[in-house]
Amino acid sequence: MKHDQKSYTVEEALQKLMHFCAYRDRSQKEVEDKLNGMRMIPEAKEKIIISLMQDGFLNEERFARSFVRGKFRIKKWGRIKITQELKKREISRPVIKLGLSEINETEYRNTLYDLAEKKSEKINESNPFKKKKKLADHLLRKGYETSLVFDCVNEITG
Repeated sequence: MKHDQKSYTVEEALQKLMHFCAYRDRSQKEVEDKLNGMRMIPEAKEKIIISLMQDGFLNEERFARSFVRGKFRIKKWGRIKITQELKKREISRPVIKLGLSEINETEYRNTLYDLAEKKSEKINESNPFKKKKKLADHLLRKGYETSLVFDCVNEITG
């Protein structure tokens, strides 16, 4: 892969990053990675990041909230998987907590049960214990909490 060897002025880089952040919410790590790819010096990176934050293009809390909403509503991920992904993006614990507050508890449980029922219908397994295990494993991989998964699986498979 050939790297773009173009060098950017702070102003050009700032413009590029404004578009990058305006397209969708970004984490500070994504912006830093982009700036590293542009081979910006540390002083320039700092100046650009501060400017993006002051102008509202970069906001970790807003990023965390929209990330949580998207992964929960679209991909139907559980809190554990969402938290792990936010940690990978170097989002702090307090901001992750704020992001997770976007999930409504009733909606969360309903989503878990809907996922479980749909998956349960698709599992071709005559042994009830193996079926329960396959269903539980699927829900755990989606990032749902163990206690909720087992309650749900027991309720659905009776």
